[in-house]
Amino acid sequence: MDMAEKTRYTDEELKEFDALINEKLDRAKSELRSLRASMTRDRGDDTGSTGSSVKTLEDGADTAEKEQLSQLAGRQQKFINNLENALIRIKNGTYGICVDTGNLIGKDRLKAVPHTMHSIAAKLKKS
Repeated sequence: MDMAEKTRYTDEELKEFDALINEKLDRAKSELRSLRASMTRDRGDDTGSTGSSVKTLEDGADTAEKEQLSQLAGRQQKFINNLENALIRIKNGTYGICVDTGNLIGKDRLKAVPHTMHSIAAKLKKS
């Protein structure tokens, strides 16, 4: 069974990745809550406009800022989903296995990008 051991990470290694991912997940969810709070706080500031051109410029800047916050929140939600999917792969034993090559993804890469499903070799081939 030596071959099988080399095609997946040990339970102990998976526990380490699980802890790393959960730490990143907690931080990401906290950041998402902050982004959403900023978005709702900005919306509540409407105190009856004077109709001036300055107000119109401010509205435009507020709209642009809200769009940017919305995009950041969307990216953050996608990151959270990717981390949660990585936790599922840990539970079902497929974590750390490249979906393109079937080989183990290097530990350094997983530590840097714990939600990745692609080895460096596979990623470079796609580029």
